[in-house]
Amino acid sequence: MKIMVAAALLLGLSSYAEAQPGRRFYIDAGWQFNGVVGNDFATGGSGWGAYAEGGYYVLPRIAVGAFASFNTNNDYIPRQTYYYSDGSALTTDAVNSIYQVPFGATLRYRLGWKTFQPYAEAKLGANYAREYIYLPDGTARDSQWGFYVSPEVGFTWHPFHKNNLGFQFAVYYSYATNRSEAFSLNGINNVGFKLGLSF
Repeated sequence: MKIMVAAALLLGLSSYAEAQPGRRFYIDAGWQFNGVVGNDFATGGSGWGAYAEGGYYVLPRIAVGAFASFNTNNDYIPRQTYYYSDGSALTTDAVNSIYQVPFGATLRYRLGWKTFQPYAEAKLGANYAREYIYLPDGTARDSQWGFYVSPEVGFTWHPFHKNNLGFQFAVYYSYATNRSEAFSLNGINNVGFKLGLSF
């Protein structure tokens, strides 16, 4: 029994030592493509986005960290006539726009720790959103805060053996509780992908 316990401890220590090559932290940053879905205000996808995140591996496969990103989605509304209850009417085109800045904490689980590192990640935090309607002769807007949650899967690839520089690709879904009565927005659903550098 003592031999089995000693062998298990040695195996665990050797696995732990092998699992810690290089740095135990990561920094990822890059470009983000985001699509807003599930609402009538803005439905298009846009590449006007960026992200940055970092974390520390408290265990060989599990890291905790922080993130921040932003994206803007615009939806062009063709020229049409709007009728109001007082008998007036307005004929115009418009652009609906949603600007979002989510930030918060991350929990990452990586499936490997060598050159190629697939991972799954969960994000929790806050989301600041501002909605606009751009008209030729004016702008209407609203803004609010909401709770933000996002699952993500992706990988980092570090092909250069002499330094920690690598590449990242990930896909994600996110939901924020932001609500706007003015623009009939009841929560914000996003899907997208990101391409960046990993350090």
